[in-house]
Amino acid sequence: MIDRETFGRMLSASARLMLDNADALSDIDSKFGDGDHGITITKIAKLVNERVDAWEDESIKDFLDDLGMAAMAVRGGSAGPLYGTMISGLGADLGDDENELSADSARRMFAGCLVEMQDITNAQVGDKTMMDALIPAVAAAQAVEASPGGAEAVFAAAAEAAANGAKASEGFASKFGRARSYGDATIGTPDAGAVSTSLFFRGLAEGCSA
Repeated sequence: MIDRETFGRMLSASARLMLDNADALSDIDSKFGDGDHGITITKIAKLVNERVDAWEDESIKDFLDDLGMAAMAVRGGSAGPLYGTMISGLGADLGDDENELSADSARRMFAGCLVEMQDITNAQVGDKTMMDALIPAVAAAQAVEASPGGAEAVFAAAAEAAANGAKASEGFASKFGRARSYGDATIGTPDAGAVSTSLFFRGLAEGCSA
């Protein structure tokens, strides 16, 4: 079982990875976008660290909802609202008093996250967006049955699938945002949002096993 303290460490690990890779994310985004994805991700990562450091009595569900709402207000194009929705979505299917995460809790977190994201975007795998990482992560999470690995196994499976999805985005042509005007020229470059999403999930996985 993953308790609140451990989950806080998981979020901090995600923030650290995002900060460490911010320049690389902006470099990817500069190829066919505004080149500011790393800047926005830096703002979100710092917000995550601030909220984790100040986390006291809130349930995991309420903490994720508040963090997501705050992330939605981060300036920097669509990344703030998208990340805010993804983060708050992780808590959408948790109980109000659910302060330890089992394998079932973790699977519900990913399932709820996808439902919330699909309310604001119709992007699918192959459209070269953050959904190229998120959708495979959710599918992998759901495929993990109750096992000795518990919630940790769910987060690990999701992280691996997200990384593979981000890598696969290199082979797609952009269909959303500014990059879509470049069409097939975007093939060969991964989607910055998919890469940052994979880093977020990798941090969650690494943080719960630290």
